[in-house]
Amino acid sequence: MRFRNHRFLQALRAMIPAPVTANSTERLRACAGALLGILLTGLITHAVLGKASQLPLLIAPMGASAVLLFGVPSSPLAQPWSIIGGNLVAALIGVSSWKVFHDPLMSGAFAVSIAIGAMFALRCLHPPSGAVALTAVLGGPAVHALGFGFALAPVLLNSAALLAVALAFNNLSGRPYPHRHPPTKGADAPPERLGFVAADLDAVLREYNQVLDIDRDDLQSMFQQAEAHAYRRRMGEITIGDIMTRNVISAEFGTELQDAWSLMRRHRIKALPVVDRARRVTGIVTQVDFMKQLDLDVYPSFDKRLKALIRRTASMTSDKPEVVGQLMSSPVQTAHPEMHLVTLVPLLSGGGHSHIPVVDDERRLVGIVTQSDMVAALYQGRLAEPPAREA
Repeated sequence: MRFRNHRFLQALRAMIPAPVTANSTERLRACAGALLGILLTGLITHAVLGKASQLPLLIAPMGASAVLLFGVPSSPLAQPWSIIGGNLVAALIGVSSWKVFHDPLMSGAFAVSIAIGAMFALRCLHPPSGAVALTAVLGGPAVHALGFGFALAPVLLNSAALLAVALAFNNLSGRPYPHRHPPTKGADAPPERLGFVAADLDAVLREYNQVLDIDRDDLQSMFQQAEAHAYRRRMGEITIGDIMTRNVISAEFGTELQDAWSLMRRHRIKALPVVDRARRVTGIVTQVDFMKQLDLDVYPSFDKRLKALIRRTASMTSDKPEVVGQLMSSPVQTAHPEMHLVTLVPLLSGGGHSHIPVVDDERRLVGIVTQSDMVAALYQGRLAEPPAREA
């Protein structure tokens, strides 16, 4: 008996939803948005239709639309095409269903069902639109007398007015709307080779085979940020300033190629940050930049081609680069010494970079980080982990 009670209590706890992560400010923002949205929608509709109109100023589904537009404006179900397309299509289907069946039960069931299918097909799924379809059926003689005009006023008029308020209010209150997709791979995300790739997420979503009330790119970004937090937790508070090389050999825009190449050979380095007189980074030149100029596929003689490239041209005009500024890559990816080490992982492992200049708040060169520095830091961090306990 006690065991059954325990299982019953567990089942009850499972029905309790998880706490809402939005703070009190965000909740008040949503409430204020709904207040303004419904109020202004009614006023706009009244202004357009006039005092003598017998049409309702608001239809009930607008309340549900307001929850989405102001409570969860990043939801795919709350985007402009969802509310406009979903409500308009549902209204047309609801009116059509009533004209075919003239029976509240049959008309309502078919209207909602067909509206859902149409919204899936048109990619404008909007839950309140199911209520719009039902309103077209159950709205009574006044709504039935409107016929297909019901789809224009009040449905489309209400939807457009509420959307206009949502566009203004959400953006003014710090919630970009319509929702903009985040970068598919942020600078703070771990590299794909160490975590999941986009194809993995797509495969899981296909297996899940249900509609998620979250944008797919948002979901990917959240997973990547979670992985980044996991890397921070495992590696500790290691900053880029902790691992960077501080005595950096650099060049200027006007440094001749022969001098730049000699610097790299003499100091056994593969890249030179390019700085101005104030030590602000303007670019970077690497051995790869030199190699790209040699056309080795056509001219296989490496030494001769390299000597010809870096040798100063005696004449005043030249068809080849003469100074570092003509060869360097710019703009250049940089980092700040106070940034966490994890921000370098995607850049140095899969971002196409092998050397990252480190700059201060005024973009002055203070160090450089290489792939070797990253490998050494990760290795040291791995050694610092406590040994795993045996089972």
